[in-house]
Amino acid sequence: MEKSRRRLKLCDPAPLTAFLIILFLFLDFNGANIVSFNQWSTRSQIEDQNSFISLIARLVRGEDRKKLETTGYACDVAENSLVCASNQGVRIETSKNISVYTSSIGTGQDASSVKPYALQKDKYLLQWITLVNILHGAKNPPACQYNHTVPAVIFSSGILGNIFHEFNDIIIPLFITTNHFKSQILFILEDYDAWFVSKFSKILSRLSRYQVMNPAANATVHCFPGMILGLRYHDNLALNPVDIPGGYSMRDFRQFLAAAYSLKFAHVSQVIVKEPVVMLLSREKSRKFLNKEEIVRMIRGLGFTVVVARTKDALNIDKFGNMINSCAVLVGAHGAGLTNELFLPAGAVMVQVEPVGLEWAASKYYGDPARAMGVHYLRYKIEPEESSLVELYGRNDSVITDPESFYGMGYRLARSVYLEQQDIRVNVDRFRKTMVQALKLVAN
Repeated sequence: MEKSRRRLKLCDPAPLTAFLIILFLFLDFNGANIVSFNQWSTRSQIEDQNSFISLIARLVRGEDRKKLETTGYACDVAENSLVCASNQGVRIETSKNISVYTSSIGTGQDASSVKPYALQKDKYLLQWITLVNILHGAKNPPACQYNHTVPAVIFSSGILGNIFHEFNDIIIPLFITTNHFKSQILFILEDYDAWFVSKFSKILSRLSRYQVMNPAANATVHCFPGMILGLRYHDNLALNPVDIPGGYSMRDFRQFLAAAYSLKFAHVSQVIVKEPVVMLLSREKSRKFLNKEEIVRMIRGLGFTVVVARTKDALNIDKFGNMINSCAVLVGAHGAGLTNELFLPAGAVMVQVEPVGLEWAASKYYGDPARAMGVHYLRYKIEPEESSLVELYGRNDSVITDPESFYGMGYRLARSVYLEQQDIRVNVDRFRKTMVQALKLVAN
């Protein structure tokens, strides 16, 4: 009888039922997790696509944005720049001449071409830029060989070797156009130049986490979820926070540079220990200081430490940028080297020596931008007697007395005179007043 009871107890279904319920709940929970993960993965891909669409849309405005939303492709034309965008899948055939195949229909044209350079008004520069061909709604586009998950940005390296144009025409427009993608883009560099990629590697790698593509290296077809063709340009060494894509100021760009190049000093007060450091940019061709040693002695006599920098010193932008960042004052004649004011700490001083006939360019290219950088700007406008042009043309020649009329004869002619033939012998007694003012600014 006891054995019978035990057998009945062993056969009690309650534990088995409990076990089955637990097993069912376990499988149901894990199954729910699997479904949830799959849904999350799909949702993540959709969110990424929607994010790209939103970010690309920030590069066009007004009717062009409506066109982008309805056709998937549009170009935004500004005073100086042209940016085309696709928020749908594109196929990019790389070779010496890039061809872009879009799935867009209703764009109003089957094919077009664009030179992907920021300064569309500069016809001289544009003649060196390679065309990119765009074909819309092609029936038989080439098959994808490589698939990418981020949009492509196509731009040209342009004419290199002049740091003003490198920053003004390429680097700043690239920052304006792509920074809001948070490095989730891939650069395709038309007119690829390995020297440019190497020189600005720290900037390029912060804007994109992918290797810069050389389209001429081999003929392949790459598929992207979207594309930007060309770069947005605002003004000379400038960022306009209210212009598209919106929100970026020169302060933002300088903070970006500081992070890219590990600049140590944010404000000039951090670099002044005993004697504030002045960097004198010494040009070796045109617009040379003919009495450089005399200028250096005068500046040192005021209590500055003087560092003389030559053109070759600026080739390593990483090293030179940090040198500039440790200075309180930057002094130079009008020219590309003054672009390095970008690396000065806030509150520092940039002193531009203005040669004859270059007052407008001096202000627009370097003076106005300096103020937007939080850098004090002082101009030293030379007297005619301080210019070597007086010896070449005479004190009363229109080259000296009426530069504006001389520019009316053509920019190329004026450039050859004011930029290429002119050197400077600074009147150190006059210039001392400017440097005293610089000393007061950094001391405060």
